[in-house]
Amino acid sequence: MSANRRGISRLPALGAAAVLVACAASSQAGPTGASQNVNVELLAESAWVQPGTPFWVGVHLKMAPKWHTYWSNPGDAGLPTRMRWALPEGFQGGPFLWPYPETISAPPLMSYGYSHEVTLLARIDPPAELATGGTVRVGGRLDWLECEDVCLPGKAQLDLELPVRAGTAPRNAAVAKLFDASRARLPGDGAAWATEMHTTPDRLAVSFQPPSGRPHKAYFFPEQKKVLAYAAPQQLLKTATGYRVEASLDEQAKLPERVAGVLVLEDHFGQTTAVRLEGAAQAIQSAALAPGTPVVAEVAPATAAGGLLGTGLALLAAFAGGLILNLMPCVLPVLSLKVFSFVRHAGADPKGAWRHGLAFAAGVLVCFWALAGALLLLRAGGEQIGWGFQLQSPSFVVFLTCLFFVIGLNLFGVFEVGLALGSAGGGLQGRDGLASSFSGGALATIVATPCTAPFMGSALGFALAQPPYIAMLVFTFLGLGMAAPYVLLSFAPGLTRFVPKPGPWMETFKQVMGFFMMGTAVVLAWIFGRQTNLDAVTGLLAALVIIGLAAWTYGKGTAPEAGVRARRVALPLAALFLASGLFVGFQQAKAQPAGLAGASQESDGIAWEPFSPQRVAELRAAGTPVFIDFTAAWCLSCQVNERVALETPAVRQRFRELGIVALKADWTLRDETITRALASYGRRGVPLYVLYGPGAPNARLLPEVLTPGIVLTALDEVHVAAR
Repeated sequence: MSANRRGISRLPALGAAAVLVACAASSQAGPTGASQNVNVELLAESAWVQPGTPFWVGVHLKMAPKWHTYWSNPGDAGLPTRMRWALPEGFQGGPFLWPYPETISAPPLMSYGYSHEVTLLARIDPPAELATGGTVRVGGRLDWLECEDVCLPGKAQLDLELPVRAGTAPRNAAVAKLFDASRARLPGDGAAWATEMHTTPDRLAVSFQPPSGRPHKAYFFPEQKKVLAYAAPQQLLKTATGYRVEASLDEQAKLPERVAGVLVLEDHFGQTTAVRLEGAAQAIQSAALAPGTPVVAEVAPATAAGGLLGTGLALLAAFAGGLILNLMPCVLPVLSLKVFSFVRHAGADPKGAWRHGLAFAAGVLVCFWALAGALLLLRAGGEQIGWGFQLQSPSFVVFLTCLFFVIGLNLFGVFEVGLALGSAGGGLQGRDGLASSFSGGALATIVATPCTAPFMGSALGFALAQPPYIAMLVFTFLGLGMAAPYVLLSFAPGLTRFVPKPGPWMETFKQVMGFFMMGTAVVLAWIFGRQTNLDAVTGLLAALVIIGLAAWTYGKGTAPEAGVRARRVALPLAALFLASGLFVGFQQAKAQPAGLAGASQESDGIAWEPFSPQRVAELRAAGTPVFIDFTAAWCLSCQVNERVALETPAVRQRFRELGIVALKADWTLRDETITRALASYGRRGVPLYVLYGPGAPNARLLPEVLTPGIVLTALDEVHVAAR
């Protein structure tokens, strides 16, 4: 479904309604024939007419760019396309079958119609006593309204001469695709969808359970006029028994006994399903509706998806977010991989450094594509996950901890394995090192992506609400932004004059980088502890000792002075130790968590409460200001923000003065409730900071990087009333 800008005239003197009246009044006097903006043609699906056998005709309307015609219910303004049949005696012409429409937005109006082209099908019933061997002429007068920035009436006399023959008529191959395309857009029967309709004082709620599939977007097109406020946004909710679409009622709505309309659903892959639903709408109070969580929630215009206006801005935001990601705390532990690789290649081969820059960029992009593809596939399967989902798995954290520990041992010189293991972390061996640069980019991406840089959150929120090809394009620009600084350096040979010449200092530099790797392993072990318990961390440390023994054994057995016999013993023994260490480590990932951080235990700190949507709704209903911190132990940006901005004396004091209730949404482990809540704010990753108050009833979203001043200013700007 598209939300196009096209709509009823916005002429300031007349306005949309006046233009519509003028168009309708002049329709009888308009010229006969198709206009310059819409071409119309009457088509027959059958090659001839068989007496007594119904056949199908179609009116094909092809609109010029930016022009549109209207659906059976045109919405706030417009007129539906009509046919006045002129048929031979005994023939009966049926009504149009309407393919599901598009939304056509021209604020403050919303209309329903068609752009590009549409074929409206109708059935013709010929009499059984019709004589064969001759021809018949079928047709009639077609009236339509075509609009862009102005609205013009159109009319045409359409006639079609067909032969009359006995026997089953074959399909007209020249137009078969148009009829098939139109039927593919006709709404199906929603009788099996367990539909219920309710009205509250201000909303229509359409509850349903699709027989299969998981919708990502939904829109309900009412067949009756003056039921809904067409321009108001609609919202898709997931309930315990299925889904619900909620739409605002028209202020002067006069509800019929039974409400009917077309429900159009779109899944994560952009596939569309349309069904016709009908039912008696039972009047209830809002509180009686079953609880639901937004699938793609409406966000206030000031904060919707960070203010992104379209794909172009999303791509720019993604590139900027990837660029800034290099400066985020998440990526700092692995910067040493990039730094040393650039120093080594620039010093050894300044003219060939560009190859390593491209290899590094390729590693970043391939890893982004792999993670994004997995994320999109899992979400399409109904999984409630977001960006950084890989670090919500304790097993994956164990893998990364062991990997960085081994990389550190390699940098310390405990063992040398050449290209094979060196490439896994930007190691120092290998002949050309291109695999090293590629894997360095991939590893940097894996560790860096869980946190959200400025602009990156908006881009991710936009991407995961779009069809997969647009989402992958956004992720591509995110990877290009992250790789851009390294590629730029590799393509600027003049910068190599600032790089020291290769020499003994590089061995010392390599060992210093090893401490960065060990520091990263410590951070990952801490994250693992937050996900599990103290005993599991102890087990992980024991696994690292065994893996360290494997590395030492391998190093001794492959040293230049070692003999063939030592090598034959060392290699299988090292493999045994390595397998044992990994087994012990991955066993710890099965440990039950001791409990994630909830409320602060410090008497002078912020008194955090665990997050829940029900608690948020309760506090907002009571008029209490609310601050929500979406965080995770594996998000270093989150931890830095908490220490340098949130848990500072000035901010703590301001929270107490204003009576703000602080809720912590801890996403360290997978939590579908928190994932859905992030999506309701147009975000797919952490950190995210949300503030509600009298001056921010629709939520104020704070930046991904906080300072005490930013937090204090936000509190003042929403005019939270002190108690």
